[in-house]
Amino acid sequence: MKYWLMKSEPSEVSIDDALRIGAAPWFGVRNYQARNFMRDQMQVGDGVLFYHSSCDEPGVVGIAEVASTPYPDATQFDAKSHYFDPKATPENPRWILVDVKAIRKTRVLSLAEMRANEDLASMVVLQKGSRLSITPVTVAEWKVVLKLLDKK
Repeated sequence: MKYWLMKSEPSEVSIDDALRIGAAPWFGVRNYQARNFMRDQMQVGDGVLFYHSSCDEPGVVGIAEVASTPYPDATQFDAKSHYFDPKATPENPRWILVDVKAIRKTRVLSLAEMRANEDLASMVVLQKGSRLSITPVTVAEWKVVLKLLDKK
């Protein structure tokens, strides 16, 4: 089992939306490294830290899990979609996704609180210049984050 941090803008898909939907496609990823994580490394049942980005208080807001194997992101073929890619074809898709199932909403574990914890100093999302929407999380980091989330 592996662990991941997956960013979503709450205006696009919030943790509340994800809980209401159930397993939802993690669409719109347009970075090759993030795509490769989904395509090559993610497996059904992997743990996910659901992270809100581009909002007043970025941070972990829930726990989720990978709920499907990878498959083509349909938004790449839709000319009306913000995520349309004219170079992608159904025969040769460029972008894939996995379904993610929200398990529970948590308190907001802010970026500042995460940065203040020395046990998370190596966490990819906390590295200077890190902008990937999907990043790996180590077992040790997963455990620290879960412990922090349980604090009131």
